Amino acid sequence: MSTTRLEAFSDGVLAIIITIMVLELKIPHGSALIDLQPLIPIFLTYALSFQIIGIYWNNHHHLLHAAKEINSKIMWANLNLLFWLSLIPFATGWLGENYTQSWPTAMYGILLLLAAGAYQILQKTITKEKSDNETKGKLSLICYMLAVFLAFVNPIFSDLLYASVALMWFIPKHIKIS
Repeated sequence: MSTTRLEAFSDGVLAIIITIMVLELKIPHGSALIDLQPLIPIFLTYALSFQIIGIYWNNHHHLLHAAKEINSKIMWANLNLLFWLSLIPFATGWLGENYTQSWPTAMYGILLLLAAGAYQILQKTITKEKSDNETKGKLSLICYMLAVFLAFVNPIFSDLLYASVALMWFIPKHIKIS
C-alpha cells in the first residue's frame, strides 16, 4: 500500500482533534474586554496544544515520505500515535480549566509523553536509520517525564517545559539568512 491513504486518514484524524479542541473555547457572557480574562488560561492551553498537534502533523508528513510502502506494523504504530493524540483535547480542556492544579498538569504531560513515545515507535518502524530528530525526540521524552513530576511541585514549571518542547520542535534545525 502507498503512503497516500495512511497520510489522508491521519490528516483527517488530526483535523478532527484540532476541531474538537477549538469547540471547547466558550464565548464569554459579557461584551467587555475584561470578560475575556477568565478565558486566557484556556486559550493559552489551546494554543499550546494546537502547536503540538501541528508539530506532529508536520513531522508525520515528512516521516511518511521516508516510507517506501505501508505494512501492518506501520499502520498499527500509526494508530497507536493517533490514539494518544486523540486524548489531547480532553487533557487540554482539563488543564485549561485547572491550570494551577497538579493532576491536570501531570495528565497533560503523561499524554504528551505517551504521544512522543508512540511517535518514536512509528519512526523506528518506518526507518531503521538514525534521524536528525532522534536527539530532539529523546530530549522531549526526558522533558515530559520531568514535567510530570514537577506538576506536583509547581505546575507552572511543567507548563514552561511543555512550551519549551513545543518551541524546540517549532524552530527549524538550520536557519539560513540571505
